[in-house]
Amino acid sequence: MTKQDLIPAIPTLHDAALASALQHRIDRKTKPLGSLGRLEGLMLRLGLIQGTEQPKLVEPQMMVFAADHGLAAHGVSAFPSDVTWQMVENFLAGGAAVSVLARQHGLQLSVVDAGVRHTFEPRPGLLIAKIAMGSRDMLAGPAMTVDECATAVAAGKTLLQKRPGNALLLGEMGIGNTSSAALLLSRLGGYPLADCVGRGTGLDDAQLRHKLDVLARVLEKHPRATEPMAALAALGGLEIAMMVGAVLQAALERRVIVVDGFITGAAVLVAAKLQPAVLERCIFAHRSNEQGHRLMLDTLQAQPLLDLGLRLGEGSGAALAWPLLESACRVLAEMASFDSAGVSDKT
Repeated sequence: MTKQDLIPAIPTLHDAALASALQHRIDRKTKPLGSLGRLEGLMLRLGLIQGTEQPKLVEPQMMVFAADHGLAAHGVSAFPSDVTWQMVENFLAGGAAVSVLARQHGLQLSVVDAGVRHTFEPRPGLLIAKIAMGSRDMLAGPAMTVDECATAVAAGKTLLQKRPGNALLLGEMGIGNTSSAALLLSRLGGYPLADCVGRGTGLDDAQLRHKLDVLARVLEKHPRATEPMAALAALGGLEIAMMVGAVLQAALERRVIVVDGFITGAAVLVAAKLQPAVLERCIFAHRSNEQGHRLMLDTLQAQPLLDLGLRLGEGSGAALAWPLLESACRVLAEMASFDSAGVSDKT
């Protein structure tokens, strides 16, 4: 596979004529100009992504990418690594928060085994695409080899190609993956590491200091991993790499990409460093309580839809924001205009 196959060119969605037509439709609805606030911007964004004045959301796919992290052995998480595979089972059994929210909102939930240190029995809802039994210890070497990283990105692209619909909601699971997200944000965003590292699954002050010390040593270990794919291989995780591939493919297909929180944001950060127009297809669900997420959103120039103090991950924030996208499409399609309703416009 060539680099162009792995990282396809993503064209800009800039279309002045379509943007003008969409804005006219929005402005002619039976309401004062701008009175639906950010919902109007969401209508415009959805129309531009899909290239139409009548955007529709069809068969939305919630994909939760799961993998283990070798760095977790250094105590950077409050939970043991076994929680990764146990939560995968919980997703599949329908007992996790994202499982409940996916059922509520009619989202097709798939759990992707990108590199969980466990062997799962095949079953509906589980996509087994395991590259390895977790990533390696970053203090000993890169998290992934260059080939493993490229294979994971390619697998994410292929998985997305096989899913129906025109919307991708990103979710993740992996003990230790807030460490990878913080490392990628620091390296690719140029921020001090201390500003990027948070409590993850609930570390106390002493555990947080330990996490910061470990991650500082990781960055020192990999000073040359500065380009997006090199940083992803050295500092990322298999689930993040697979999400990068899914994001690139979704952007190429002009699917709506609903980005959850800090870890999914790290995948989008890498994808956007590779192909900046990816961001034109992204809708950011929420601002989480993880410390680095505000910096992540700033780097991606993203304005999230919600701010609920969430820090669960899984795709839970993306699922909670989903009804706003549905509302935007329905209001644009079904709300009367001044002309059709016979309502007097502002003089």
